[in-house]
Amino acid sequence: MSTFAVRCTGLTKRYGDVVAVDGIELGVQPGETLSIVGPSGSGKTTTLRLIAGFEAVDEGEISLRGTVVSGRKTHVPPERRRVGIVFQEHALFPHKTVGDNVAFGLHKIGSHERAKRFKNALELVRLTHLEQRYPHELSGGEQQRVALARALAPNPEVMLLDEPFSNLDADLRARIRGEVKSILADAGVTVIFVTHDQDDALFMGERIAIINEGRIEQTGTPEQVFHEPQTRFAAGFMGVADFLPAEYANGKVEMELGAFPMSGEGSGPCEVMTRPDDIELNRAGEGTATVLSRTFQGIWDLYVVELPSGAVVRAQRPHYERYEPGDSVRVSVAPHYVARCFAQADGKLMP
Repeated sequence: MSTFAVRCTGLTKRYGDVVAVDGIELGVQPGETLSIVGPSGSGKTTTLRLIAGFEAVDEGEISLRGTVVSGRKTHVPPERRRVGIVFQEHALFPHKTVGDNVAFGLHKIGSHERAKRFKNALELVRLTHLEQRYPHELSGGEQQRVALARALAPNPEVMLLDEPFSNLDADLRARIRGEVKSILADAGVTVIFVTHDQDDALFMGERIAIINEGRIEQTGTPEQVFHEPQTRFAAGFMGVADFLPAEYANGKVEMELGAFPMSGEGSGPCEVMTRPDDIELNRAGEGTATVLSRTFQGIWDLYVVELPSGAVVRAQRPHYERYEPGDSVRVSVAPHYVARCFAQADGKLMP
């Protein structure tokens, strides 16, 4: 029997001629939090709806705890999947109190167990004192926690969160996502978290699945998908990145900023990724690059620099290294830099 809490195998969903989800393979371990991150229209919310049972699959299977719940000839309805869902809009009942909202999904169980789960859910999200309030009397963060309590009250084995922080302002967002992560960890539940926001994905997920055009580009830990991207799309989507033309041959890659040894035996034209913290600027000697702009970012400044070839890179430098637009500078890579090359033909990482 599978050890996965959630397993998607060859998952495919079409809407007419549009393939929204294209052969997705995913596995989530019990108690794990997986972030699915991708741009608008990438298929992430459709994947979530398929797992929840709101949509029927066209091909492939979904298993929960080793039991197939979706397939060509199988479709277990959402209410029988033991899956909790928190939507982007929270979807609270405005005419019901906090307590009534949380208790909404508990009407089919005995009164003793219902009271126990209700009490546990409110305590878990620390809202016992607001039980008699109505949604319009709550802050955005409190509404978020009510939605979470309502989804957790029936003791689901899997929690699905669809863009839960997208309607919150920046300060509230940072605080609430920390609270939600802590609450879910305390609940010990398996979580699939869907977002278009890279920061939210990296913060929430123990593992990340990057989705693009209905396909999984890469899965891995937050550190792996950021520092070791396997495709050009993953590299550019998970953080600020620039790509310089290069040539891979004879065990090294040569580009405008130097030649770097490579362990593989690939060859051919490619693009080499740099991130702003990979780039160093210096006034010493004869500068051959030109500063185009400077953006103040607190303790850092972000520079856009044009190289002699006309290619542009971004550099993140301490605020005390002050350069102005028009300054001539020397550009080099930092000692920690590791070249990652992506084939021009298909955007995949070269060995």
